Amino acid sequence: MRLIKYLAAERRKKARFPIRRELRYKVLDDETIVESGMGHTIDVGSGGVAFGIDHALMPGLFIELSISWPVLLEGACPMRVVVFGRVLRSTLGQAVCTVHKYEFRTQARASRPVATVRTDSMLQRWADYIRKETVKTASP
Repeated sequence: MRLIKYLAAERRKKARFPIRRELRYKVLDDETIVESGMGHTIDVGSGGVAFGIDHALMPGLFIELSISWPVLLEGACPMRVVVFGRVLRSTLGQAVCTVHKYEFRTQARASRPVATVRTDSMLQRWADYIRKETVKTASP
């Protein structure tokens, strides 16, 4: 009976898995990265990520999350998964974003503070691509 109630209450099409990992994020508005910071994941799935941060984000904006991965590459090299998506909703302390694209990257062994925000980011290139595709599909 509990399973039936859970399945009836679950609206997501794709499963999410509870996992707590540190993350860094960047938010893009128009052509400008307007915000960056750190937080932690709450749950992760192929369709979206819920994460904790100390303030609310504006829904609809493009976002890039860089999440520490719990498994080492070949048992020795730390990894990160970089997620590109859009902010779906946000409250003080928690936000949720879609997963449109993701890729795995290697990372430095030592944790570094958040670097200065660069203006030539993959987030901007990806957002430009999505905007162009949206215009193409909207044209007759």
